[in-house]
Amino acid sequence: MGAAGADAKREFTKSGDGPRCRWCGRLLPPRSGPGRRREFCGDSCRQLDYQNRRRTADAGLGDDQVIVARAEIDALHDQLYLLAAAVEDVDHDLTDARTVADHREAVEHLLEAARPLAAVRFPASGVT
Repeated sequence: MGAAGADAKREFTKSGDGPRCRWCGRLLPPRSGPGRRREFCGDSCRQLDYQNRRRTADAGLGDDQVIVARAEIDALHDQLYLLAAAVEDVDHDLTDARTVADHREAVEHLLEAARPLAAVRFPASGVT
């Protein structure tokens, strides 16, 4: 890594970086000017939230309850299991790691297990 790369400041995502979309959880852009605070990142999230609120009300559920398909929960559990196994593998691998390549391989293994979870949005199958 060059001198510029070594001196570069690293930025990490923090969970409390600011307001998030009420539907998908994406970080909302900073607010500029007066007005109501923004709750959604776009019209599609606003519509999905509206549809979800209507469905939960029709089903007699509260705002803090959701309906999720068993297949989606099972898939999430599978992905969480894979991530937990990868963390355990990397923990073990790093105790024996000697080179930068060993560390890189361990991190790549962990990222391979984590990326599918980073993309999860419920409902994964969409609201109809």
